[in-house]
Amino acid sequence: SIYCIWKIDHFKFARITHHASVTQCLGSIGGHNWYLGVAKASIVNPNEDIGNKIVQSKSGHSYAPPHPDNVRVFRISGPKFVKLHIGTWHAGPLFKGDSMDFYNLELTDTNVVDHTTHDLEKEDGVILSFDD
Repeated sequence: SIYCIWKIDHFKFARITHHASVTQCLGSIGGHNWYLGVAKASIVNPNEDIGNKIVQSKSGHSYAPPHPDNVRVFRISGPKFVKLHIGTWHAGPLFKGDSMDFYNLELTDTNVVDHTTHDLEKEDGVILSFDD
C-alpha cells in the first residue's frame, strides 16, 4: 500500500510499536532521507523466565517491553527499503518537512489486529530524541 504520514514532532518520540505476526517493509517514495528508531524483538513465551517484566498484549502474545537504552535510530537515505522482522520494535518513519510519501508493505489489517505499542514516557519516564 502507499500512504502519506503527516508532519509530527520529528526528532523526538515516546512511543514504539511492534507487530507480532508479520514482517513490515518501509521505503520513501522518491528516496528521501528519513529516520527509524528500532529495538530488537522481545516476544516471549509467557512461562519463560527472562528476568524482565513480561506483558500480555491485547492481541494475545507476551513480550518484554524494550528498554530505552536499547533503542537505536537509523538514518535511511536514497532508494532503500527497510525490512522489520516479526516483533521488531519501531518508531517512525520520522522525517523533515510537512509530509513524505512511503511504501508500506504489510497486511491491510496489521495496524488493527497486530499492533502493540509501548509508551516510553508513561512506562519509563523517557522521551527519546536525536539530532539530524
